[in-house]
Amino acid sequence: MNIAIIPARGGSKRIPRKNIKSFLGKPIIAYSIIETLKCGLFSEVIVSTDDDEIADIAIKYGAKVPFFRSAETANDYAPLAAVVEEVVVELEKMDYQIDNICCILPTAPLISANDIIALYNKLISDITITSVIPVVRFSYPILRSLSMDAQGMLKMNWAEYLNTRSQDLPSAYHDSGSFYWISRDALLCEHKIITEKCAGVEVDELKVQDIDTETDWRLAELKYTLIYG
Repeated sequence: MNIAIIPARGGSKRIPRKNIKSFLGKPIIAYSIIETLKCGLFSEVIVSTDDDEIADIAIKYGAKVPFFRSAETANDYAPLAAVVEEVVVELEKMDYQIDNICCILPTAPLISANDIIALYNKLISDITITSVIPVVRFSYPILRSLSMDAQGMLKMNWAEYLNTRSQDLPSAYHDSGSFYWISRDALLCEHKIITEKCAGVEVDELKVQDIDTETDWRLAELKYTLIYG
């Protein structure tokens, strides 16, 4: 059995009520729910929340909220793995037989069902892989990155690459911050979302936007409009 878990607590300091704020006419969490349901991969799409309004909206768009998040996982410091693990443990008390979990963030309106399916196929194609995440290539080699002190003075983080052409340096990638596939056994054993045997699948940076500020929000809306019209 595959389950999807969308963690969406009520507190958000930088963008108030971020998880249900209107994004081009719908609560932003609705996009994660809709695309997840569209996959046809999941026995359940669960929203983990501590908030009545978020629960009502999640149910409206087709997700389930079988229980509310505990106080331990509803604070600012609870790691994502602990939130996901809590849901898995509670569902297994209800006799769910879980094989794989897809954790999908509630503020990831640019994800698509096709991407979720593609990464699932990667997960099940190799028994040595225990988690898979979408990654984005840094647009410029990080080995040529700079640091800046309080006075604005710059220095290279890796000075040995000062005279190396950027095209000769290896690419680096970062977590897209949108969704994560993980096997149930690896989650409960390692207590991590990104496991020791994690594979990455590169996605276009147009399909990824971290949303922490109002500017990020507007950029995400622009990207969504470019992709989906």
